[in-house]
Parts: sequence; C-alpha cells; structure tokens
Amino acid sequence: MFIASVFLYVSIRKAALLHIPTEYVNLASLGIPFFLYITLTIQNHASLSISPDKLLLIFGLSLFGSYIPNVTSLKSIKFAPNPGYSLIISKSYVVLTTLVAIFLFHSQLTMRASIAILIIVLFSFFIVKGKSKHTVGSKPIWLPLSLVSFFGWGLLSIGTKYAFSQGITIYQRLIYLSIFVTSFILIEIRTRKIKLNLLHINHYFLLLAIGVFSALFNYFMTLSIDLAPNIGYVNAINASSISAVTVASALIYKDDLSLSKMIGVLGVTGGLLLLIFK
Repeated sequence: MFIASVFLYVSIRKAALLHIPTEYVNLASLGIPFFLYITLTIQNHASLSISPDKLLLIFGLSLFGSYIPNVTSLKSIKFAPNPGYSLIISKSYVVLTTLVAIFLFHSQLTMRASIAILIIVLFSFFIVKGKSKHTVGSKPIWLPLSLVSFFGWGLLSIGTKYAFSQGITIYQRLIYLSIFVTSFILIEIRTRKIKLNLLHINHYFLLLAIGVFSALFNYFMTLSIDLAPNIGYVNAINASSISAVTVASALIYKDDLSLSKMIGVLGVTGGLLLLIFK
C-alpha cells in the first residue's frame, strides 16, 4: 500500500501539471481498478451475491467515503503548492480512526503504536509548517478541500471495517464500490460535457498508470483494514507515505521542499519505523 501510494500520487501530480481534467483522473483512479478486482474475484471463486441493506451501505461509502473525498483531494492537490501538503492534512484521519476503532470494534492500541502514530502526525505538520511560496496555480482553497477528504476517508476506513463485521467480503466491497463511484464520475462527465478527445495520446498512458497504481493501493489497503489489529495502524502507514510523495515531488517536479519540510519527512519516517518494526 505504501509503495503504491507514492507512485499513485506522484502520477496524479503529473496529471495536474499536464492540466488533465480532474474528472478523468478520478475516473482512471476509481474505474480502471474494477477490471483487476473482477479478475481477482473470478480467480478466487468469490460470490458477489449481496443483500439490499449491505448494498446500500456500500453505496453510502461510495458516495461519502470515496467519490466526494477523492474529488476534493484531487482538487486540493491541484491547488496546493506541494501535493504533500494537501495529502498530509487529508490523511491525518489516522487519529480519528484509531480512537474510533477502540470504541466501535474493541481494537487493540499498544503504547508503542500510540507513540508512533503521534510522531507520524506531529512531524507531518512540520512539512506544512511556515509560509510556503505558492507555485503558479496554487490557491488557499486547497486547505478546506483537504479537510473534506480527511473526514470522508475516515468514514470510508471505519465503514469498511464495519462492513466486514457485517459479513461483506473484500471483493464485494471493492467491486460494488468501484461500480458506484465510476457511475458517479460518468454522470459528472456527461453533465459537465467534458470531451475525452481533447486529451493527448500520452495522457492516456498516464491515466492507465494512475488506474493500476490506484488498484494496487486500494486492494492492499482494504486487505490490511480487514487483517490489522487496529485500522489506525493501516492509516498511519498510509499517512506516512506522504513524506515520500513530498520528497519525490520536490526531486521530480521541483516542488517546494525547505529544511522544515525535511525535518518533518525524517520524523515521519522514524514514526513509521517505530510502528512496523518491533
């Protein structure tokens, strides 16, 4: 999940720099994975039969936990001076999900893990500390947009764990969510009359890469949520990947990366190591 996250968001940043419409980036990141999920379902002989109430639950997660947060995240990445700034805020929902998991699912939370999560979150904010020199196209709206993603992705993580407790399988969650979200995006594209033929041929290869990385990211994240002793651990590792995104964006796209940001990156990395190595 960590590795896929880095490749995914660096690719999304490239799409933003190429001015590829957000709707198509969203469609690629949420629609293309459907084909991988179907393949996995067939190979594992998994059943897609599901009751209406469980399907309604996935529909709610699709709209409020996936579609809306992904739209706001992509727009926030586009307007932020560095994509890492936006993603650190939106992925800090780790604290919310860690605490909620204790009360709702009676999940464990060790002292070592608690300290590691706090280190990851605190040093993440070092990366956004201070006044940043805004790049061309950056707008202050990136912050409230990232907060919408914060609550939406928190809902998705908690809701997914709850869905598993109700008997929904990983494949049902992945496939039906993909179908619903893709439908939302197609409706948006049709409503806004965005034409696919406006894109350059190279853009399609980039969108395909985004789709593949997104499929890997979401599959391993969903699997981890099902298996982890606390969903907060998964979300902490997810959040820590943004330090790598921040460094990669600075090296590849020359995005802003000050000494303060580097301290944050090192701190987040230390927190990650504390969490996963015993």
